[in-house]
Amino acid sequence: MALKPGKQMITRIVAVMLVLVLALSLVSSYRLVDIMIINGEKYQNEASEQQLYDSLITAPRGDIYDRNMQTLATSSSAWTVYITPNGIHKLKDEAVKETVKKTIAENLSVILDVDYDTVYGYTEKNSYYVIVKKKIEKTVADEVRKFLSNEAYEDLELVRYVGLDETTKRYYPNDNLASVVLGFVGSDDQGLGGIESYYDNELTGIAGRVVAAKNAAGTDMPLTYERVEEAIKGKSLVLTLDSYIQYTAEKYLEAAIEEHKVAERGTAVVMNVKTGAILAMAVKGDFNPNSPFELSTSDMQLIEALQTEEEKNELRTNLLNRQWRNKAVSDTYEPGSVFKLITAAIAIEENLINNNNTFYCNGGTTIAGQHYNCHKRTGHGSQNLSQAISNSCNPAFITIGQLVGVNTFSKYFNAFGFAEKTGIDLPGEAMSTYHRKENMGPVELSSCSFGQTFNITPVQLLSAVSACVNGGYLVKPHLVEKMLDQDGKTVKSIESSTKRQVISETTSKTLRELMYYVAENGAKNSLVAGYDIGAKTGTSQKVSKIQATGDSYLYIGSCVSVAPVENPEIAVFVMLDEPKGDKYYGGVISAPVNSKIMTDVLPYLGYEASYTEEEYKKLTVSVPETSGSSIEDAKNKIRAAKLEYQIVGSGETVIRQLPEAGNQVLTGGVVILYTDDSAQKTVTVPQFIGLTATEVNKAAAKAGVNIEFSGNTSSAGLKAYRQSIDAGQTVDAGTIVSVYFRDDTTVDG
Repeated sequence: MALKPGKQMITRIVAVMLVLVLALSLVSSYRLVDIMIINGEKYQNEASEQQLYDSLITAPRGDIYDRNMQTLATSSSAWTVYITPNGIHKLKDEAVKETVKKTIAENLSVILDVDYDTVYGYTEKNSYYVIVKKKIEKTVADEVRKFLSNEAYEDLELVRYVGLDETTKRYYPNDNLASVVLGFVGSDDQGLGGIESYYDNELTGIAGRVVAAKNAAGTDMPLTYERVEEAIKGKSLVLTLDSYIQYTAEKYLEAAIEEHKVAERGTAVVMNVKTGAILAMAVKGDFNPNSPFELSTSDMQLIEALQTEEEKNELRTNLLNRQWRNKAVSDTYEPGSVFKLITAAIAIEENLINNNNTFYCNGGTTIAGQHYNCHKRTGHGSQNLSQAISNSCNPAFITIGQLVGVNTFSKYFNAFGFAEKTGIDLPGEAMSTYHRKENMGPVELSSCSFGQTFNITPVQLLSAVSACVNGGYLVKPHLVEKMLDQDGKTVKSIESSTKRQVISETTSKTLRELMYYVAENGAKNSLVAGYDIGAKTGTSQKVSKIQATGDSYLYIGSCVSVAPVENPEIAVFVMLDEPKGDKYYGGVISAPVNSKIMTDVLPYLGYEASYTEEEYKKLTVSVPETSGSSIEDAKNKIRAAKLEYQIVGSGETVIRQLPEAGNQVLTGGVVILYTDDSAQKTVTVPQFIGLTATEVNKAAAKAGVNIEFSGNTSSAGLKAYRQSIDAGQTVDAGTIVSVYFRDDTTVDG
């Protein structure tokens, strides 16, 4: 018979139980206090990390527009493909787990063009989020979605382990247009080069966030919990660039580089001389910012010719940096005779010379034991200032430089901005190298007076020349006009900035007259029919590179022109670095580019032409449409267009014409009207090379072909040097032959 516990024992048992309960309560309470109060925030964050999925929403970069609101750079939708390895790890069936890994790796490697082993390796990582590939296009993203929804993989529930996050991708709709100005972006949308880099902080937006619940496998459960903070788009930029002017500058610059076999690229800059607004900044060869790491075919051939991978990688890096480099801003050069404008401005401002002064040139001069030759070894004889600058006479400008003296020259050299950066809103602006006043003697002063033994950038030169013609004011060149918020409202306007007045309006007026005289008498290739142009050309040798390489044929040809010369607003600078053709003088290779750019740009900007009678005869007109018209109606249309006609065939209706409607031909050109299917008239193309414009006109009319003039043709000294169809070729009557003119006698010292 079991003994019942006594009252004392029961009391003890109750007491022990109470102690145990109290102890447990104290421990539990402490843990609750620890979890909820002492370390509450820590444990809450850890729980959130396990239960919530926090993802950034990429903020689109601001757009970049030209001054007419044409899009130059924008951000379009793209997608990032990711996988969730931890979700795969939680699968209990090892066979299913391996199938999922292989299926993902096999399909994504093909769709995304990523190595199979790489993708498979991602599936084995210990992570909830592993990026497989960034910034894929919509078509590729759709392929990923198609794979995930494939019924063949329905049992694997692949959408639990593979996902797409929407992001943005930078897009440049005009490909190479203004690429060295715009720059490009890296894989994380950071600006690399150009405007994209300089204004990276402004263009970069503020990222948003999505916080959503996730399950034990790490996949989203947005219907359970989701909080979204919208991304804020970066500021958009409106540039001073004009797409049409930029295209025009690039087109003619690229053609000149090809024609003259230019080895070290070239640049053309168009600027408003009063405001410093850059309307175009062209550099060729450049790159496509949509694929900035691709090199040209010729560059790739250079790389493939090397033996070792180390050599190939080094050259590839150098060539990439070269194609990204903005030659107008980041490279310096010896300006040569263009700088004579600055020397003249200093001497005129200081009342040391005027156009009544004469300078004698016998072919050379000696200063402090150093002899300098003139490009005309027989000398120019006696000449006034206009003639000296038009002749680009080095001895004359050495004389002027010595009159100015070291102290005054250095003062104005600084005042014109050559001893400082322009401050243009682009990265990588180079600093000039020059003789400091304390290190300059008569020999250094002599070489500087005609633009040699110092180096400046093209934008420095263009800014200084602008000051020479705009009334004497040194303006800051700039590329951004205003900034816009994501609603398109202006949040900041960039005003034109004048640094200082360097010379007086009186001196500036004299400089404009000198440049006009130079264009009419020296730099004839820069002239534009119907407009008064001012210009100065220059040619310099690359002395340091000649000494390093032993190659004596290393030149830079340049030209600066302004218009309208009475009250200039537009300046064009063109520079071709190391032409390897048979011509290298700036007046021969660069000035024609200036002329072509001005010819297209001035009418586009609304400047009206005023033609002489001789110029009017050389104007081109658009050929009217006559096909299907009666003979009489066709005649009337042709006459109204100030063209001539010839009828070939015996029909009563025009069935075709040559040139076709819309083509440009010279006033007085002939249109062949065919009225019979079997009718045909052929002629022989004459030899135009070596003829003046007037002589070409006569020869074309006699032969029965039409001509299109390229380059200035208003001066009797200009001769044809190329024609689009060779002499002796048989062509249909009325065919258009392009004839190119220039003054090959031009030299620039």
